[in-house]
Amino acid sequence: MAKTFERVSFAGSLGDPLAARLDLPEGQVRATALFAHCFTCSKESFAAARISQGLTEAGFAVLRFDFTGLGQSGGEFENTNFSSNVSDLIAAADYLRENMSAPHILIGHSLGGAAVIKAALSIPEVKAVATIGAPAEAAHVKENFRANIDEIEQNGLGKVELGGRSFSIKKQFLDDLDRQSVRDAAAALRKPLLIMHAPLDQIVSIDNAGDLFAAARHPKSFVSLDTADHLLTGRADGAYAAQVVAAWASRYVDFAAAPNDGRDVPQPVVGGVVVRETGNGKFQQDVVVGPHVQHADEPKSFGGDETGPSPYEFVSAGLGACTSMTMRMYADRKKWPVDRITVTVRHDKIHAEDCADCETSGASKIDQFARDIEIEGNLTDEQITKLMEIADKCPVHRTLNAPVHIPTKRLTG
Repeated sequence: MAKTFERVSFAGSLGDPLAARLDLPEGQVRATALFAHCFTCSKESFAAARISQGLTEAGFAVLRFDFTGLGQSGGEFENTNFSSNVSDLIAAADYLRENMSAPHILIGHSLGGAAVIKAALSIPEVKAVATIGAPAEAAHVKENFRANIDEIEQNGLGKVELGGRSFSIKKQFLDDLDRQSVRDAAAALRKPLLIMHAPLDQIVSIDNAGDLFAAARHPKSFVSLDTADHLLTGRADGAYAAQVVAAWASRYVDFAAAPNDGRDVPQPVVGGVVVRETGNGKFQQDVVVGPHVQHADEPKSFGGDETGPSPYEFVSAGLGACTSMTMRMYADRKKWPVDRITVTVRHDKIHAEDCADCETSGASKIDQFARDIEIEGNLTDEQITKLMEIADKCPVHRTLNAPVHIPTKRLTG
């Protein structure tokens, strides 16, 4: 998940304050993204939160906000329309431009997807646009309150129930939808477009993705969100969508030109781990393992900033991962029906007299790594007993139990 975030606000298209959240990655900001939520949703929707989380893990800073009259933003929903949503997005891009960097990529969910296609035409810095479950025409949203349209047309205003909430919709909202052509905007976009859609979407049918794809110019891409629903309520679906967007955008976004925090991350070494102070906070370290970079830190109770696992937590992670992998290899070799293995490790210092089966060598306290293992699957008692025995044969377990030699030398020059 994003290690840091900021609550911010800016003026929307109708002059009302819009509540926003800027999610930041744990290190270097590789690029900036702007997310538009679905119709009558909010910045805290499943899709918004999970895709933002996935993008921050890939190095994006992500701004997501509540459109005028929704969530924590000011203004009245009945005064808004599709055009004002597009203008809100442009205002959000202006905020990013003034305070960090104009968005490199726009991502929109459902009607928000239609809005980002339109907004991208007015944000020159945008390099690519991605949509999720977007309608090919903004007027598609009227399907959500089809039974109320006659009342709205006749009275100029009507109450509709959407997602268990009541909203007032004016005739001007309907008129504005009819004036919009998302397909024309897609044809005029002339920017890379990624269209993601679930074949089983019951709210916006998969035909809309085909219509958008046909209208758009190359480069354009389509990815099927197989088994997902319209709102991406499944955690795995949101994570997958974020991974796809991040990987796809890397082809079009110049990450080298993106803003960064100026850190000089050490280069990896073959067969080793490099750890170096970042200069941020008292204890924060960059931990470089091949292509992977992570922070190590101490908890605030020890004077750190909690920006990453502590050294002992890294050791615990190694023990837990090794335990699970060793058990998995054994179960697969035996062809046992193990569905999933979960290992929880807790480190503590305990008094030597509390450890009846340990050799303490006279130490008053010793290190204890308490390990809880959950094995899911249709297994016999004998199979479970054997797997628990195999856990103790994990190489890291053996290393922690054996004498360890740590030769150390100082490097110069």
